[in-house]
Amino acid sequence: MKSIQHGSNHHEVALSHGQLHVFANSQVFESFEAKVYEMANNNLRIPRNVYMSYTPDAHVGIGTCIGTTAVWNMKDGFVSPSIVGSDIGCGMRVHTTPLHKRDIQNKDVRRALIKAIEKYVPTNERTNTHYMDIDLMSVVQHGLKGLPESYVPDEQWITHVEESTFKFESSYLEQLPAKILKYAHGQLGTLGGGNHFIEIQYLEVEAAQKDIAAKWGLFDGQVVVMIHSGSRAWGAMLGQEFTKVFRSAMYNWGVENPDRNLIYAPIASEEGQTYLNLMYAALNFAVSNRHMIAYGVREAFREVFGSGLEMPVLYDLMHNYALKEFHRNQPMLVHRKGATRALPPGHFLNTPAYKETGHPALIPGSMGTSSYIMVGREEGIKNFYSICHGAGRARSRKATKELVTVDQFEQSLKVGTDDEILVNHRSLQTILDECPQAYKDVDQIIDSVVGASLADVVAVCKPMAVIKGV
Repeated sequence: MKSIQHGSNHHEVALSHGQLHVFANSQVFESFEAKVYEMANNNLRIPRNVYMSYTPDAHVGIGTCIGTTAVWNMKDGFVSPSIVGSDIGCGMRVHTTPLHKRDIQNKDVRRALIKAIEKYVPTNERTNTHYMDIDLMSVVQHGLKGLPESYVPDEQWITHVEESTFKFESSYLEQLPAKILKYAHGQLGTLGGGNHFIEIQYLEVEAAQKDIAAKWGLFDGQVVVMIHSGSRAWGAMLGQEFTKVFRSAMYNWGVENPDRNLIYAPIASEEGQTYLNLMYAALNFAVSNRHMIAYGVREAFREVFGSGLEMPVLYDLMHNYALKEFHRNQPMLVHRKGATRALPPGHFLNTPAYKETGHPALIPGSMGTSSYIMVGREEGIKNFYSICHGAGRARSRKATKELVTVDQFEQSLKVGTDDEILVNHRSLQTILDECPQAYKDVDQIIDSVVGASLADVVAVCKPMAVIKGV
């Protein structure tokens, strides 16, 4: 396998079916297993690919590696649900507070916050939303603009997001399986399980980025809340449904791929158009879901610190989707599966609030390690402005449970010390598969991104309390 070095941390790997760009430092690059290249080669069999890359957190997924950016021209390209991911619209959201780390250093205060958050945000899969008064179809069709005004604290909750409304042709909703509506109805504003979380953190602002941090309202020691969730059953069941639809179409067209989990269709085909339109509906659900989770977190903080406390939105953005974007003076469909968009200052796709500075790119670590708030650089154009979406798994859930002990997990959470990272589970055994040892070294991942000149760190987020779903 040959590779060409394009400057620091940028490798171009020649595979039999095309070129793969990998953004990783030498330590991370050498750690990639053969399977990730095999999957990339299968992905590159899809005709007319314009570009494909891995961010440093790339790891094996279903059909396509998490950490993939793949691009096709809109006029003659392809769309792949496998390169969108099963949790359509999964993404990150951060809210700031006026609080300082010292205000929640006391463990009893943090325990009170955890208890209050669990009261307002359902974390159990069997518990329905607290917001049954919200018209689900209004949200699906209009995103945040479909929410009742009573659930929108101020305009910033609409404007400080990657997209508040994903527009699509609503007639495609007629093709939506009824079971999706049934399961999604009770899930708006619920956390979900797996790697989803609500994390209370404090900031350490990078000295070199204090000007941008100040413009964003960030300061050293500030308490922030990071939220990671997606479209819940809506996106997952849509993915399941279209796996069957696309497989059938590919069979009828005589299209084969060594990996039967890799599915795709021409953008212009009936299958492609149906999927894209219903995917945008799922994105509307996802951004609204994180909004309502955040609304519940705000109510919880107010219960503990008083009704006057405000929690402005820093930003909300996704890392599982396919979006029409303009690159090289033409419209392209950019797939990001476990990849985060990081637009630089002045880029026309930035929301107005962040036109001058570039928007915050939100990168979670793993439970017990730092997370990061970054900003894109102009050089990021070489990777279609994609950076990592997190640390990336280093081992499977099963392998983690076999190799990591609860004692090791406790040590990573500093259990028993004043700096203990509190969690909402009595037994760490129940969430052992999400321990820091299950993930790559997030500092190496960030070093890879910064070294490749894709983005810079604005602030480091240190965890103080974590709420996980079950």
